[in-house]
Amino acid sequence: MSELFSPTWMQAYLNQWNAEPELVDALATIHFNSTIAYGFKDAPTPKGVLMIESGRAIAAGSYTNQALNWDLRANPADWQKWQAKGLNMMGLSMAYMSGKLKFEVGDYASMIKDPRMVGPFLKSFSFMGRVLSHA
Repeated sequence: MSELFSPTWMQAYLNQWNAEPELVDALATIHFNSTIAYGFKDAPTPKGVLMIESGRAIAAGSYTNQALNWDLRANPADWQKWQAKGLNMMGLSMAYMSGKLKFEVGDYASMIKDPRMVGPFLKSFSFMGRVLSHA
């Protein structure tokens, strides 16, 4: 099993992302292009990065000072819990309001109000657990 957000893990996450047509297609319709970082709270920088172009993941790896659209941070135990169970709307709201999920970069409020974005965002958590078996 690869370390969470390591280059190997991020590459496996890219593969799982692109294997989800509901996610890719939904984001393609809104021309979603983003660089999304994942990491741990209280760390000076994120650990892994996923680059999205028109909904499709095109690159993944370590954070190397890329400009970010989103930087998601949580404690390792919370990331593991979300990998195992995913996140629904209630869980996302609770995680954000309690500070378990921090948006170091990115506008949570605008994302959560846009159903074209919130559905795919939640979906991206649902297949994180599959990365463990493919990384």
